[in-house]
Amino acid sequence: MIEGVKIIPLRQIVDERGKVMHMLKATDPHFIEFGEIYFSCAWPGAIKAWHLHTRMTLNYAVVQGRAKLVLYDQRPDSPTKGQLQEIFLGEDNYVLVQVPPGIVNGYKAYGDKMVILANCATIPHDPTEIIRISPFTPDIPYDWSLKHG
Repeated sequence: MIEGVKIIPLRQIVDERGKVMHMLKATDPHFIEFGEIYFSCAWPGAIKAWHLHTRMTLNYAVVQGRAKLVLYDQRPDSPTKGQLQEIFLGEDNYVLVQVPPGIVNGYKAYGDKMVILANCATIPHDPTEIIRISPFTPDIPYDWSLKHG
């Protein structure tokens, strides 16, 4: 596990009409502050990576579909520097993943429907605090292809 990353199980209240999916509230112990919420949508097989936020803490939850979230710690003073972490989230694993600034992250949609990934970010979008990196950069030791066994 990468230092500072939190995985919090989320509650779903299901009845015959449908369900309520909790995500984040101001009274949660892991709540930091509210900047904005947005939804990233991806078709199965699509890769949305890599992103590095310098000030924003991310609070990710997949409300539809399935995603493989991949994190890479390149923070110079981190005890987990150089470590990769895969987290499978979505309909089979409804969790909130809190990612602190400085962790490179991206996701790949898998399954049979569009992924809707919510991010309740701690600051509003600021294009000057995000660094975009190719998903296939040799600087991050990760292969996005399907792994068999």
